[in-house]
Amino acid sequence: MNGKAIILDYIGTLVEPRSYNLEKSRHKLFLALHDAGLEIDITEFVDAYKAAHEKYRRIRYEQFVEVTNAVWVSEALGNAGCNVNVNDMRLKSGLNVFFQNFIDSLQLRFHAKNFLRMTAGNGKVGLISNFTYTPAIYASLRKLGINSYFNAVVISDSVGWRKPHRKIFDAALRILQVRANETVHLGDSPTEDIRGANAVGLKTVFVPSKFYSISDLVRCGEKPDVIVEDLDDACRNFQTFVNFQNTKPAP
Repeated sequence: MNGKAIILDYIGTLVEPRSYNLEKSRHKLFLALHDAGLEIDITEFVDAYKAAHEKYRRIRYEQFVEVTNAVWVSEALGNAGCNVNVNDMRLKSGLNVFFQNFIDSLQLRFHAKNFLRMTAGNGKVGLISNFTYTPAIYASLRKLGINSYFNAVVISDSVGWRKPHRKIFDAALRILQVRANETVHLGDSPTEDIRGANAVGLKTVFVPSKFYSISDLVRCGEKPDVIVEDLDDACRNFQTFVNFQNTKPAP
């Protein structure tokens, strides 16, 4: 193919959480931390967790700086009267428990595996995910049996920057050893995926999801190179976007 690599978004684009309950996960986190010997009151912890989560959510979404869960959980514990370092192993064990329900809830979108087979057979394949806890992404890729399709997996928790910041796209291009105008990016977020990839000079393909619709794309004002209806449509029209000529100039 003329394009040498395809980079894919993960959650929303390839996989979807089904019947996930954040409150249950948060309760399991509390129990894991409490069982590990951290003396905390559940009401104080939940209130402190929500406050810390909102504080860092604003930083993450406004500045595109990624903040790992350990930071805000550690801060929440401190505000609940229990000072814990972000590198405390009890905290890591608790986060593994916290994310297990989310990992278990993830299911491949229809035709996702067929699409991955096609991409892997036509060049390098990368994945970029905005996610605050790297181990959860790798665990889910293994659980779903799709980890072997990727030549590069780039997670905002590891890079320190979130889409649409160009640094996370640059990290993926560097690992894949391709140029932006040789690469197609497919994702479901008009801002994180389409705006971010457009700004770096990648070809872009928008696929609607349970999170974002065509109407969201129109309201955003971003113009992808191609719009597909779903991953089945992406499979049927695969050559349409992998055969882009290298005409998009570097930004």
